[in-house]
Amino acid sequence: MKLTKRALLRGAMFLAAAAAVLGIRDIQLMNENEKLKLSSEYSYQRAMGDLSDDLENVTNTLEKQLYASGADIHRDLSVKLCTQASNAKSALSQLPSDNSDLITTNKFLSQVGDYSLSLSKKLAVGEELSTKEYENIEALYDCSKSLCERIRVLRDSLLSGETVFESDKSTATPDVTDGFDDFEDTFENYPSLIYDGPFSDNILEKEPEMTKGAEKITLQQALAKCRLALNISANDLTEHERVDGKMPGWRFSDPQNGVCCEITENGGYISYFLRARQPEAQKLTNEEAVKCAEDFLSDLGLDSLKTTYYESFANVLTVNFAYKDVGVLCYTDLIKVSVALDNGEILGYDAKGYLVNHHKRDHSNDLISKAAAKKQISPKLSVDSVQLALIPSDDLSEKLCYEFKCTAENGRNVLVYIGAESGKEEQILLLMESDSGTLTV
Repeated sequence: MKLTKRALLRGAMFLAAAAAVLGIRDIQLMNENEKLKLSSEYSYQRAMGDLSDDLENVTNTLEKQLYASGADIHRDLSVKLCTQASNAKSALSQLPSDNSDLITTNKFLSQVGDYSLSLSKKLAVGEELSTKEYENIEALYDCSKSLCERIRVLRDSLLSGETVFESDKSTATPDVTDGFDDFEDTFENYPSLIYDGPFSDNILEKEPEMTKGAEKITLQQALAKCRLALNISANDLTEHERVDGKMPGWRFSDPQNGVCCEITENGGYISYFLRARQPEAQKLTNEEAVKCAEDFLSDLGLDSLKTTYYESFANVLTVNFAYKDVGVLCYTDLIKVSVALDNGEILGYDAKGYLVNHHKRDHSNDLISKAAAKKQISPKLSVDSVQLALIPSDDLSEKLCYEFKCTAENGRNVLVYIGAESGKEEQILLLMESDSGTLTV
């Protein structure tokens, strides 16, 4: 049969249309595959970030165990260590590697918590840790620190594109599995074993002391207090909303200039304010900025507050203050002040911890001596100074402790808290010190 020109043209158009449809479908499939690939990449990156954070937590907790001597705190650290190691194993399992190639790494994460628990049980029945057991903890800490550093390097390499999660074997770009192969070498000295400022996380969970029973103020009175705190016209605070919860009040804001302020209904206290300005340069020293924060608190009529720790980031210095109560430093009564390092302007203020916890206290006089408390300090630490401090506990109560600032054999500064009445080791914090300030973990 002879095809007419019309038929040929119609056939060509059909084939072109079919090719176009197939082309569009191919593009759709390519887009879908690209989306799946990107989704996997994001999942892997998130898991890698989680793994890095979890291993850092494991490392910090193991270091704390080096300096712990009491049964109770060893038990608490052991429970925390088990959770952190489990989280790290979970993150590791989500990465594109053959777990059969990571037998020693998984074994380490499994046993680190188990070994710690076995030591806490030994201490619970009155026994002491041997030199060998402390050496094992130190070896675990060294292995964990090395693994943590390797993971951090691999994470940075992935973010920079130097390493990929699943490489095309025809290219020279290494994939993440190659990085995992190196981790097993971390545990050459892994011992054969026989068998989580610092106190602010839970202070806002209880009924605020300062607003309890305090006289209520009106919306207009709150607006006036907010205007004075921010030193701006009330007309600029164009928006307000109700704040509920255990510290009810109002939040006033100036969206155009990135300013907001919260005032409590009971007592009319400034609980929080923020100026969203980003300083472009540092012209003040940290010490000068701390003085600006201290002067600001003084202008608010807040005294007996002591600077504890501070951190500088993006040309803003955030200073932590704790209330000093007749020789007792109350870490429960916290205030944070943020200062612009270009001109000393107060950019942030958070007094919620102070409002929740501050009240008149009658501290016990039935305390053990400093000398007796010092005996509880690990022999791996040398004591530099001691003072009384009030810290919150997990059950939202307060504990009066001796705060010992110590130095470890490796030069690390460590804070150890010994119960001033019980003589028990209550808490251990590691000081992270740099030119930017001092933080605790």
